[in-house]
Amino acid sequence: MKQEKGHDPTEASRTPATPADRDLTPKKMSDSYHRVVIPLAQDPWLLDSYLNASGHIRLGTIFMDLDALSGIIAYKHTGEDVTTVTAAVDRITIKHPLREICDLELSGQVTYATGRSSMETSLQVAKAPKDGEMVRKEDVLVECAFTMVSLDPGTKKPVQIAPLKVDTAEERRLFDLGEKNSKEKKRLARTALLKQTPNDEESDLIHALWLRQLEYHDPNLPIRKPDNVVYMDMTKIHSSQIMQPQYRNRHNFMIFGGFLLKQTFELAFCCAASFSHTRPSFISLDPSTFENPVPVGSVLYLTATVAYTDPPLVSENEDSLKKDSGFTRVQVRVDSKVRDVEHGHTKPTGQFSYTFLVGKNLKVLPRTYSEFMIWLDAKRRAERVSSSIDPSGNSVGKDGPTDNPRDRFMK
Repeated sequence: MKQEKGHDPTEASRTPATPADRDLTPKKMSDSYHRVVIPLAQDPWLLDSYLNASGHIRLGTIFMDLDALSGIIAYKHTGEDVTTVTAAVDRITIKHPLREICDLELSGQVTYATGRSSMETSLQVAKAPKDGEMVRKEDVLVECAFTMVSLDPGTKKPVQIAPLKVDTAEERRLFDLGEKNSKEKKRLARTALLKQTPNDEESDLIHALWLRQLEYHDPNLPIRKPDNVVYMDMTKIHSSQIMQPQYRNRHNFMIFGGFLLKQTFELAFCCAASFSHTRPSFISLDPSTFENPVPVGSVLYLTATVAYTDPPLVSENEDSLKKDSGFTRVQVRVDSKVRDVEHGHTKPTGQFSYTFLVGKNLKVLPRTYSEFMIWLDAKRRAERVSSSIDPSGNSVGKDGPTDNPRDRFMK
């Protein structure tokens, strides 16, 4: 397939390409179920492409596979007459540590679809079970959810898809969870800092941070900025690269979402490592949205910034800051934009927030109003992460990890 010279692959036509008589009868969750086994323990050549320099599984490559699997699952639900794209990554979470190289099973299905254009796919990565056995809970390594949207291939406008038919209590639980996630995303969009000012408590925190910054520069005060406090603008790192056709998606000359996940994650890892001078352990990816497509031949610009550290430098509860656990959750925000080489047009393509754990007591300090808003948005995200982490003992607690962070998935 050759791209026409001067043709913009993102440009829509006026003629719909989706058949008017598509089958939209309700479908079962099991209709879209798909399972893939990656034989890492059996194929050393394949394993080599999944390992990083320290001998651990390269998470960015797994993220690429998960996005590709989500697309397969979505097409099993919608059929081949529509164009299905990744609209958002709703969450990626490490559930259990990987302590050995083994075959990995990636599986998932559509778990939420009401008949409109979008659907939620729920996926997991687990140690591949033996033939005839089921995956054990303690063998689940990663859980995640994607939001996929179906478009008309011609007009690029959303089209209806078949709704889900719920048959069992477990399917009802999964469907209700998807509905809850959908409502929560809408609520967060309404209360975002671009639409609403900070509340009184948040404004007090911003003021306290500003005062702390002034104290560090006041020659009449003995206090000076500690070595473990780093200004936010000093944590930034950047990357840029031209988008090659090897990473385009299946239906046009756009880069597929999994490649963007891999690139943003690895830059976030580098940012956290540069900030902490340690090897960070990945905890989770917050809900992240793909705003605009990335065409083949364009230039992708990424900027990673340490947006928040938990425990923070100042808090509503100052007593909680007195105890030094020796661990810090570091939230890294990666902003991405794409530029047309020929015309110079620039568009934002998404914002990604990754949370890591480092074995040091570190703080990030914003200096400008824009940085204060980044810090505040990240604080809200961190609080949602803390409230959603499984308290069963497989998560990272306030006093550090419940397992050795070196044993966790890493870049």
